[in-house]
Amino acid sequence: MDWSKTKTIFIITFLILDLFLAHRFLQKRDEGQLDMITETSIEDQLADEKITYTTLPGTIEKGTYLNAKSKVFSDKEIKKLKKQDVTLLNKNVLQGTFHQPVPIPASNAPDRLDQFLKENILYGDSYILWNVDKENKTITFYQQYKGKVIYDNASGSAMVVVHLNEKNEIISYEQSFLSNIEKMDDSQEILPPMKAIENLFQKNELTSGSKITKVELGYYTFSPLSNSQVLTPTWHIVVDKKAEYFVNAFEGQIIKKGN
Repeated sequence: MDWSKTKTIFIITFLILDLFLAHRFLQKRDEGQLDMITETSIEDQLADEKITYTTLPGTIEKGTYLNAKSKVFSDKEIKKLKKQDVTLLNKNVLQGTFHQPVPIPASNAPDRLDQFLKENILYGDSYILWNVDKENKTITFYQQYKGKVIYDNASGSAMVVVHLNEKNEIISYEQSFLSNIEKMDDSQEILPPMKAIENLFQKNELTSGSKITKVELGYYTFSPLSNSQVLTPTWHIVVDKKAEYFVNAFEGQIIKKGN
């Protein structure tokens, strides 16, 4: 046996093996770094798709589920309402029809509507203007809890819907209200707003060039019951000032409106 040639072969073999292992190490390292970048750069992914977003809310670290009861309007409460005929469509929905239409001034309409609620609707200061539907001549107000909106839900039990005539005067309304709102359990961590946006992006709900125009935290019905509801903190995200999305702020799933 020629030991010199054998030694040379071993040296070359080990050199090739070292080069192969070094190549695999560098490849794995680069893959690991790429994975890290992918996991932490949703902002870059949005930028690549030319998806822009408004200033996001500051960090909200904790939140809780809420339990609320559907309000049963009493005769004593109904008697407080003046200049309108009041009936109960059911024990939880009140309907009022005004003796004379209530005009809405063209200027300062939001302030006038706010005043209208306080003067003519039970617990009127608990609602906030949500939507004006010119085609159907309705104005919708949603109830708030500690400054956060209780969004449209399956039972529609936290809103006022006002009806207008052809002159855009208020002629009637339906009202529902959630009362006895209480925290259900210990506080839990709230998903950051960017995480909610990321979930929409990953589900292909955001298209290239779109603009996220509003991001706010409120509540949505998690579990509707016969006379009560469980509400969960929810991110409300508006895209291009028209498309609305709701994302569970605890678990991250997208809530389909009306569910």
